[in-house]
Amino acid sequence: MCELEEEPKDLIKVTYEKLSTDEVAESVKSPSCGAVSLFIGTTRNHFEGRKVVRLEYEAYIPMAESEIKKICRTIRNQWPEIQHISVYHRLGLVNVTEASVIIAISSPHRNESFEAVKYCIDTLKATVPIWKKEIYDNEEYTWKENKECQWAKNNQK
Repeated sequence: MCELEEEPKDLIKVTYEKLSTDEVAESVKSPSCGAVSLFIGTTRNHFEGRKVVRLEYEAYIPMAESEIKKICRTIRNQWPEIQHISVYHRLGLVNVTEASVIIAISSPHRNESFEAVKYCIDTLKATVPIWKKEIYDNEEYTWKENKECQWAKNNQK
C-alpha cells in the first residue's frame, strides 16, 4: 500500500450544473498516486434507430447520493489502495455530446483504478435511482430504464 499523505476522500455531486471533466479529474489527484482513471458518460445522438436530441435526468438527490456512497464503500473494501473517488452526475437537460456522468478514481497503480471505475459506472447504472428521459428530434420522448437497473426491478414488486 502507498504511503498516504492525505486522507482518502469520496466526492459525490448530483447537480443541475454542467459537469467539468477537469474539475473531477483534479479532485482526485494525489502525490501518492500514479494513476487517475476517468469515465465520462455523454449523450449520444441516437438510440435504437431514433435520433436523440437531448436527455433529461431526474432524481431524488439525497437518495441518489446515499446509493453512490454505498458504491464508494464497496470500492474501498474491494480495492483498499484506492485513494480518492469522485462521482458527479448531472440532472436536468443534457444535450448531445455533453457529460451526464463523470467518475474519477485515483490509486498508486492503474489496474486498481481501472477496475474500480468500471465497477463504479456499472453499479451506478444498476442501483442508483436516477431516471432518464430520451427526447427525440420530433419532440417525442421515452422514459428509459437502464437495462441493468436492479433497483427499479426490485421496487416494482
